[in-house]
Amino acid sequence: MADPVSWFLIAEGWEVVDRDGGGIGRVEEVLADEEKDIFDGLAVATKLLGRPRYVPAERVTTIVERRVGTDLAADEAGSLRVYDPER
Repeated sequence: MADPVSWFLIAEGWEVVDRDGGGIGRVEEVLADEEKDIFDGLAVATKLLGRPRYVPAERVTTIVERRVGTDLAADEAGSLRVYDPER
């Protein structure tokens, strides 16, 4: 297994996986206040043309090079709220 990395390194396009390692989608945007070192979560593109979904930071379990693990079950990704940048 790869070594953990800081949330500061997460970049657009990184794979996001469920708790069993199945693909949920790709990072579209990291939601954070870098100056205050506050990681809020991720906007994750789950479908080719769908709107990104919000994955809160507390659902992120591991961060390794080019991959973010979550505690989400495989069927939970579709029920995540749509990411709204105005919220």
